[in-house]
Amino acid sequence: MSQANLNGAVVQETSNERSVIANALHIVYEEFGDASNPTILLIMGLGRQMIAWPDDFCQGLADQGFRIIRFDNRDIGLSEKIDVSPPVSIPKLMLRKRLRWPIKVPYSLNDMALDAIGLLDALKIAQAHIVGVSMGGMIAQIIAADHSHRCTSLISVMSSSGNPSLPTAAWRINKLLINRPTSGNTAEVLAHTIKLRLAIGSPDYPPSNEYLKKRILKETQRSDYPIGFKHHLAAIIDNGDRRKLLKTITAPTLVIHGKGDSLVPADAGIDTAKNIAGAELKLIEGMGHDLPMELLPKLVRLIGEHTHSCESNLNKS
Repeated sequence: MSQANLNGAVVQETSNERSVIANALHIVYEEFGDASNPTILLIMGLGRQMIAWPDDFCQGLADQGFRIIRFDNRDIGLSEKIDVSPPVSIPKLMLRKRLRWPIKVPYSLNDMALDAIGLLDALKIAQAHIVGVSMGGMIAQIIAADHSHRCTSLISVMSSSGNPSLPTAAWRINKLLINRPTSGNTAEVLAHTIKLRLAIGSPDYPPSNEYLKKRILKETQRSDYPIGFKHHLAAIIDNGDRRKLLKTITAPTLVIHGKGDSLVPADAGIDTAKNIAGAELKLIEGMGHDLPMELLPKLVRLIGEHTHSCESNLNKS
């Protein structure tokens, strides 16, 4: 079965993946677990598709008694793409932001938060535990603050408060992140992406080149839309400092961050937890800016304990 989205592209629906209209966009999602169970909504990070949430991770949470929903953010994977003209220039946006000049972006992180809310609406889900990694963590924070009645709990993973005084990634990391090959040559894209993921990945749990090659090829064969990455990055640049917003969050919050994160240093996770009242902080030794297979059981356990505790408190009230 297939379905044309609003810009004419075709969304393929398998037995697991489905497409719905959310916030006036076609959003593709997938579920694990029983639909009658409490929901955990997973929001992926910058330029990454929903399949970057490992199946074992999703199934592990489903096995703990939850309905797990992962989805492609707008502009990435099989969800609807946003066409803008003229094209976004990340260096120009960064310069204007540094000079405190006004900037114009295709859409905001707040818009992406509304996509997630729209997905919950389409699936008739009143509340969910919101889990976000990296940029997805920023979106999750916005949901917890601005749509608190939809957020049972917040789990912010390898994300940040946006505090401009926090340490940032080394220039070599940012250069790798921004300078993705534009030739369309599969071998060049593959080599560059392997180099980037090894640079930002977990220092104590480095994946083999063969494993990374298999994962990256799976992703690019499913969808390859580098413009979406630029639009996501523009939304992050536009959003800026969220500390005032974080202080309004009342949902029970768990902040998880790797001590070995070279892209978003651990200080960012510490600052996130510091600015959310009552937030629990878990720093993980040897974890970088990825979800290594070796740490999935621990991540499932931490998130499961948090969400079960929240569900228990809800049942008591």
